[in-house]
Amino acid sequence: MMWRRLTTPAALFWWGLFAVTWLLSSYSFQLYKAFDARWIIRFPKGWQINFEGWISDAMRWLLEDATFGLFTFRELTRFISGLIEIPYDAARALLADGFISGLGSNAVEIAPPLSWLAVTALAVMIARYAKDWGLAALVGACFVYLAIFGQWQSAMVTLASVVIAVPIGVMGGLALGIACYRAPWFERALRPVLDLMQTVPIFAYLVPILFLFGFGPVSALVATVIYAMPPMVRVATVALQTVPPEVVEAGHMAGCTKRQMMWKVLVPSAGPTLMVGVNQVIMLSLNMVIIASMIGAGGLGFDVLSALRSLDIGGGIEAGLAIVVIAIALDRVSQAFATRLPDVAPTRDAGLVQRHPYLVAAALIVAGTYLLGLIIPFVQDYPERLTLTTSAFWEDAMRWINVTFFDTLDAIKSFFLTWLLLPVKRFFTGIPWAWGIIAAGLAAGRVGGWRLGAMAAVMTALIASVGLWNEAMTTIYLCGVSVLIAYAIGVPLGIWAGQRARAHAWVGAFIDTLQTLPSFVYLIPVVMLFRVGEFSAMVAVVLYALAPAVRYAAHGVRSVDPQMIEAGLVAGCTPRQLLWRVKLPLAAPSLLLGLNQTIMLALSMLVITALVGTRDLGQEVYIALTKANTGQGIVAGVAVAFIAIIADRIISAMARRSKERLGLT
Repeated sequence: MMWRRLTTPAALFWWGLFAVTWLLSSYSFQLYKAFDARWIIRFPKGWQINFEGWISDAMRWLLEDATFGLFTFRELTRFISGLIEIPYDAARALLADGFISGLGSNAVEIAPPLSWLAVTALAVMIARYAKDWGLAALVGACFVYLAIFGQWQSAMVTLASVVIAVPIGVMGGLALGIACYRAPWFERALRPVLDLMQTVPIFAYLVPILFLFGFGPVSALVATVIYAMPPMVRVATVALQTVPPEVVEAGHMAGCTKRQMMWKVLVPSAGPTLMVGVNQVIMLSLNMVIIASMIGAGGLGFDVLSALRSLDIGGGIEAGLAIVVIAIALDRVSQAFATRLPDVAPTRDAGLVQRHPYLVAAALIVAGTYLLGLIIPFVQDYPERLTLTTSAFWEDAMRWINVTFFDTLDAIKSFFLTWLLLPVKRFFTGIPWAWGIIAAGLAAGRVGGWRLGAMAAVMTALIASVGLWNEAMTTIYLCGVSVLIAYAIGVPLGIWAGQRARAHAWVGAFIDTLQTLPSFVYLIPVVMLFRVGEFSAMVAVVLYALAPAVRYAAHGVRSVDPQMIEAGLVAGCTPRQLLWRVKLPLAAPSLLLGLNQTIMLALSMLVITALVGTRDLGQEVYIALTKANTGQGIVAGVAVAFIAIIADRIISAMARRSKERLGLT
């Protein structure tokens, strides 16, 4: 049976493609020496397309010469900055800095920021409104943790950015989602733009925005909104399209106008699904706010970045834990709102307190803590003498681990470098660019047809034509190895969780925690244990990309039709046969979707691991950011996006074929 599968025409195609690629990769240098064909190794410089220079010139023209008649492009960007800066300054004053009149030495504080007790009490109240007292206790503990461990000020700066970025991202995404719902042609036109936005690396957003909007927190907010908006657009479109037809029909029968139908029927009916999009915007905003510290966002992200640069182990872990705490609180509250049932409407003769109890409570909290803070300093600011620090503990712990397990950690690192990373790297970096283009087109065409093959070949050729072939192959090698390991760990965990309820609860909690951690946080312990290098990058990517492999495997196994399982049992299948012959084949579409998401997360994380010394496309984006080279950053970012799009389309085609084979479409 196994031999038949390995000798089918499809299998022989893949074996042949791999064999030719391996031979060319192994002997490309010998070919270069034998025929003096330097073009085999590196794309000829004379053939390269100067996209980088064209983009830089276009951006410079936009900033210096472009005009719309009444105003220039520079004035437009400054106007947008001003619109965002006004609410951001208000939010930052309210949460972190206080309201101040005057500048420099003449500055006078008009009113202090909200006290730590007020912010904590308001967060507890919002959590209670969203769900129950259990969630309120968790959120309260998270905010108290920030105060006790001395992270309050930086955390409030970060929270101020999230408070402004999330509403803008949600409203913008909802508006575009409504436009996609009303005009199918607009959705078709916007889909490739959203694909590109979601696959372009995070750092790549920072380069042009830094050039257009300058250095500062407003630029960071613009980058955050652009990065976090695409998921909301997709979720809003799907949510509106999946509103039950009977609900829409009821709206028509009630005589709703087009506007009433949207805001009184469709949007309220799609509310729970829309809140899933809000959750995604919150988490992506928090993730981006941390990374945007590189262009002046400040807050906890700046603390983590400073700790990484100075190898301050304790300070980096403390700031990283504070990010985790905020992420957990915001994630749990937004998830609770997604499943919250609407309140019972109060009667008309009810008083103000009965109609708006939470608003009244919020006003009392703010006023009460402000007045008490004037008398009791502890109410306004958590005393510095009562703060705790775990910096020394983490430094001692990391030192003990490094000293005690140095040989073990070094042996693990050497094993993976010698037997996995370096051989795979030699294979991919040795592939001649011409054959790489042909192989990408053949592989994609074999899976998804000639259109997909042509698209993959064109995108691969464009990567080669801008002189980034070696960097792209390094990116693919690191992504491939990381995805292989993440999938090898995640799928068995998901299968185990999918078949046992208790395991599902524990593994689900673990995966939920992993998904709330911003990508930046994964670098801290990895760098402390393994130092910088490609192995450290691989470990960080595996940890970050593990969640979808586990989640989709568990979902696929749990969603198998019980009748199919019953048929397998009647046929006399053992538990092992039931898993391999029934459950896994039927779960194949979910497993492929999990592979797709694992690759997407791995690519996004790889760009961030440029901070630990990888020499791939992520490093190109990071170098462009440090030099404010717009063209270089965009070209490298689009190259990563091309790799992601090719992988996404190939795996989506495989999943579609799997569904057709199983009769699930």
